[in-house]
Amino acid sequence: MTYSNYGTPETLQLSDVPTPRVGPGAVLIRVERAAVNPVDWKLMSGGLDGMLDAVFPVVPGWDVSGVVEQVGPDVPEFAPGDRVASYGRKDVVSGGTYAEYVALPATSVARVPRGVSYDDAAGLPLAGLTAQRSLETLELTSDDTLLIHAASGGVGFLAAQLAAEIGATVIGTASERNHEKLREIGVVPVAYGEGLADRVREAAPEGVTAVADFVGGVLPETLAVLAEGGRHVSIADPSVEQDGGHWVWVRPDGARLQELLQKVEAGALRVDIDRTFALAESAAALEANQAGANGKILIDATR
Repeated sequence: MTYSNYGTPETLQLSDVPTPRVGPGAVLIRVERAAVNPVDWKLMSGGLDGMLDAVFPVVPGWDVSGVVEQVGPDVPEFAPGDRVASYGRKDVVSGGTYAEYVALPATSVARVPRGVSYDDAAGLPLAGLTAQRSLETLELTSDDTLLIHAASGGVGFLAAQLAAEIGATVIGTASERNHEKLREIGVVPVAYGEGLADRVREAAPEGVTAVADFVGGVLPETLAVLAEGGRHVSIADPSVEQDGGHWVWVRPDGARLQELLQKVEAGALRVDIDRTFALAESAAALEANQAGANGKILIDATR
């Protein structure tokens, strides 16, 4: 799937393009699944043009699971036939994962354990690494009470589980229909919207010591419930830095992704999947993500 100019998901077209070359340090992956992330449609709209160069036609997508087809001459750690996954962001927006094949740096690639499905492996990379980096930036410990904005979303749901594993008390915002989903992983759910700060204060009368914002537009609520000396991060709102917070991005990292995949295999981390679309239906997959999916949206590149 490609787009030749910035626009809406409808600009995507099913196209024949050359199979990517496999240079030194690279791995060619035969794609089983790609995952949709909000950054995909933000890039497509031109919203990040000031940060990242795009070479048209662009194949979108940064998350992938699949099988190694070929390796570069200096990549002894992988071999054809290996099951792998990756957060495959590159320096230039062009050859992404909404395709039958993608070539990525070997350092961005991780082996998929036998007990992990291609669906879970594709849904994990960007969301999982972002969740992990956010909690590390917060320096979260078992003594913390953490508020997660959008705790039932792709990043928030993984961050909630990782925070609970650390031993922190976790409060998470979500729509009512997702409250039971959060209770299942040990999170105290609260409804978002008007009156949020009051509802959080009911759960944490002295305020929370840490806040992770995975939706944007909630800085006033964050500051209203943050205890003195508390820390906060956002992946969606760089303005938090003006109020002592941190704006979080994450780099591709195959070794760290490997750690998360092993947690999935061990049953310590659950990837929530919403729906899967065929490759030719990628525009509909992006629209489903824009509308607010209940879990990860995947693309099946084999159909």
